[in-house]
Amino acid sequence: MKLDDIKHGLSSFWDSVSDGWQHLRQSASSSLTRFKPGRQTNLPTQSQVDDSFYLPHVGWSMLGDDVFEDDKRIVVRLEIPGVSRDDLEVEIQDQSLVVSGEKRFEREETQGQYRVLQCAYGQFRRVVPLPSEVLSDQAKAVCKNGVLRVEFPKASPAKPRKLAVQVN
Repeated sequence: MKLDDIKHGLSSFWDSVSDGWQHLRQSASSSLTRFKPGRQTNLPTQSQVDDSFYLPHVGWSMLGDDVFEDDKRIVVRLEIPGVSRDDLEVEIQDQSLVVSGEKRFEREETQGQYRVLQCAYGQFRRVVPLPSEVLSDQAKAVCKNGVLRVEFPKASPAKPRKLAVQVN
């Protein structure tokens, strides 16, 4: 094996890692969501967690979404694991679906020490842009197995008026 072959192999590897990182950053950047401790989040204090990276006031999580569109409707599916539907608020603002709520920490009932605490807890707000106008008052939402599904009928696009023009 020659030095040029090794350089080419390393270059190809680096390009692959770089491309993968760019794809991940672009496709997931909108799903990165900040969680802030709320009144009822119930997080343990820093002294109760044996994890040097644990900061009770900082939490981030990926709340991924799928947006599907056909001729008559738009469907948004948003992953919200561990969030009770009673703690969700769903609304339409400026042609976007806005989902906010609070994910609460559930303490273990026995004595002990948390070694790792990586899940995000607290209040969050996630905005999903909608690709076209919808009839928000006719939306249907279902929360099942950690996935919020919201279906909107599309607003009827204004149909162009036909105007007869006589050409002389």
